[in-house]
Amino acid sequence: MTSSSPLAISQKDEIIFPRYFTPDGELVPSPGEAAEQEKQRAEQEKQRAEQERQRAEQLEERLRSLGINPNEL
Repeated sequence: MTSSSPLAISQKDEIIFPRYFTPDGELVPSPGEAAEQEKQRAEQEKQRAEQERQRAEQLEERLRSLGINPNEL
């Protein structure tokens, strides 16, 4: 595991806190930023799952319209 080192300071609502970067120079997200990123990732996954569910429903409907019972495949 690589360690991070504080290389910058951010100021938000007049509270100064250190920012950390990886040895490769990538900014390490703050706990709040990490939580927001995870929330966005979860929402994207939820949307992807819903799209896949709708696609499966459409396929089932198409098969039924062709006289094929998708439960018997």
